[in-house]
Amino acid sequence: MDYGYQRMYINAERVDAQSGQTIDVFDPAFGTVIARVPQGNSSDIDQAVRSARHCFDSGVWPGRPARERERILLDLAQIIRRERDILAQTEVKDCGKPLADALADIDEAAFILEYYGGWVTKLNGEIPPTNPEAMSLIVKEPIGVAGLIIPWNYPFLMAIQKIAPALAAGCTCVLKPAEQTPLTALALPKYLEEALLPPGAVNIVTGYGDEAGEALVKHPGVDMISFTGSLEVGRHIQKTAALQIKRVTLELGGKSPNIVFADTNLDDAVAKTCFGVFWNQGEVCSAGSRVIVQEPIYDEFLDRVDNYLSSIKMGCGTHPDTTMGPLISLEHQKRVQEHVKSAYKDGAQCRAKGTLPDDSALIHGYFVEPMVFTNVDMTMRIMREEIFGPVMAVMPFSTEDEAVTLANDTPYGLAAALWTNDIKRALAVAKKLRAGTVWINDSQPAPSEAPWGGYKQSGQGRELGRMGLEEYLETKHIYINLNRGINTPE
Repeated sequence: MDYGYQRMYINAERVDAQSGQTIDVFDPAFGTVIARVPQGNSSDIDQAVRSARHCFDSGVWPGRPARERERILLDLAQIIRRERDILAQTEVKDCGKPLADALADIDEAAFILEYYGGWVTKLNGEIPPTNPEAMSLIVKEPIGVAGLIIPWNYPFLMAIQKIAPALAAGCTCVLKPAEQTPLTALALPKYLEEALLPPGAVNIVTGYGDEAGEALVKHPGVDMISFTGSLEVGRHIQKTAALQIKRVTLELGGKSPNIVFADTNLDDAVAKTCFGVFWNQGEVCSAGSRVIVQEPIYDEFLDRVDNYLSSIKMGCGTHPDTTMGPLISLEHQKRVQEHVKSAYKDGAQCRAKGTLPDDSALIHGYFVEPMVFTNVDMTMRIMREEIFGPVMAVMPFSTEDEAVTLANDTPYGLAAALWTNDIKRALAVAKKLRAGTVWINDSQPAPSEAPWGGYKQSGQGRELGRMGLEEYLETKHIYINLNRGINTPE
């Protein structure tokens, strides 16, 4: 399918980049160009920020009655549910994931809009006790213009995950999708207009991170930045935004541990552990790629993982039998292969082929076969760096304390999983793990009603749930001296 040329969206108008330059968009399953989008830069970002700034400062969006803003978000959710099949097909072509996964992403995006739409009429303040002669009002107000920068592994879901709470809080925003996967973001404008979102409330600028993204972070008209992506870029954004003391929320990388105790249900543990590594081609920041297995079941665990690998069907995401699609790009395919080479060099042993597929239907796409490494230790790159591909590393442990030590031996802290039938052990270990989310006897569920974010170098702030909404709000204290008469108009 050819998506042709897709324009950006600024102040409710479809526009080209002022430079006239464009970016090619590739179908990762076949390595072919399927669309072109504008290569926006600082000039386009400035235009978009001015649009969002006017919509906010004039009160067009934040000053609209809460019930009206709620209704717009709920209507947008229904429109997206109606268009789910088209959006999912576009998502598959854009980023390569299996169609079933893309459909689930669209459904969850619609729910997120409903969830935050419900919050709009429930943003209450407080009246703390002060003294009989005064009253303090604590009110919540939108922070202003939000710059939203999203990654390529969940393009539509991540866009809505940031847009929805921003709008619910009363903010306006400028969205910068990943240059590799802009198509579903650029499908949004017609739905926004159908839902009667006012011009300027959401603006979408396509471009590269070091041009459009950098300009968005630096722009003085932007009050906050919400970024999901790599640790390296997150560090740069935090440094840059610090010059303006700009609020920043960061959801960065991960190297999540998955602890399997000997007393667990091994069938469940193997199935969900493999899912937690190979789901979405391993392009998941919370992937439980460091698997730590108790010694009595170590060999059996590996044998069952081998069986699981044989059930994975690689292919184009639109094929009904496909369970693993391609990686996002040729560049990323090469990056994952470099990690594999380093693992071999460090002495790790691979139980699967770990090569590029030779199937004629796959050789032109950016596929990498899933692989499992053993004979690993915590000094190896494969155990310390985020690979963002279908690569599992498995090592044994003896005691509970050893498992916790190994799990926490990482600069990241996004998520962790553990498997045991002992509830006392489960809760004790969960408390010791330094991660923003800990799964017990499961892997990867991230309900939108609960907060999501990391410890340590996995980021700061939270997305989703009530806490995700609060990132877009300021707190104001209004103090009233009741001894001083305030005349009210008759």
